Amino acid sequence: MTVDQQKNLVIIDYDAGNIKSVETAVRLLKPEDMRILVTDDPEEILRADRVILPGVGAFGDAMSKLNTHGLDTAIRQVIDRQVPFLGICLGLQLLFESSEESPGVDGLSVLQGRIRRLPDGEGRKVPQIGWNRLEFPRSGRFFDDNLLQNAAAVTGEPYAYFVHSYYLEASDSSIVSATCEYGVTVHAAVEKGNLFACQFHPEKSGPFGLSLLHHFINHL
Repeated sequence: MTVDQQKNLVIIDYDAGNIKSVETAVRLLKPEDMRILVTDDPEEILRADRVILPGVGAFGDAMSKLNTHGLDTAIRQVIDRQVPFLGICLGLQLLFESSEESPGVDGLSVLQGRIRRLPDGEGRKVPQIGWNRLEFPRSGRFFDDNLLQNAAAVTGEPYAYFVHSYYLEASDSSIVSATCEYGVTVHAAVEKGNLFACQFHPEKSGPFGLSLLHHFINHL
């Protein structure tokens, strides 16, 4: 197998938290013919066969870093080309228009919707840190039926691990592929074409989460 025959999966590095744990999980799950590259080089992103945008941190700081390095343009281009793309946690939020966390800061706006602050009250703590049960309002490619059936056989109801103070309110409900409840209905995952994103951390969500990452890396 030559270098030209290798598939390239790029994890975008923009000095946000959680990149290393995503990289570790991906390296365990990748096929032999796939090269994993953690980079902030727009040219490498544009050559990728798969792209992951992870992240934990503040919306405004993250957008500033993406814009400074030209990563915003590269992200929009690979999404326009229908390269399979996965946003995780902050990586989901950045795909949308704006966030209450950083008023006046524009997101990537490749999807329509806004990021709201989770409500306090009724014993809920903000940020939400821990497990929450997912529900699936529609079938899709990321949460396909076989994957969900296999996960249910192993773990029962699908739970995922969250660490967040802000949540997605998507403008178009048809792109929402998973939800959970935390004082409000959280749009926990979205899907449009080859663009997938989740508010929870699949790399920290046990066998169910790892099966999602494996599905993205190997089959989408």
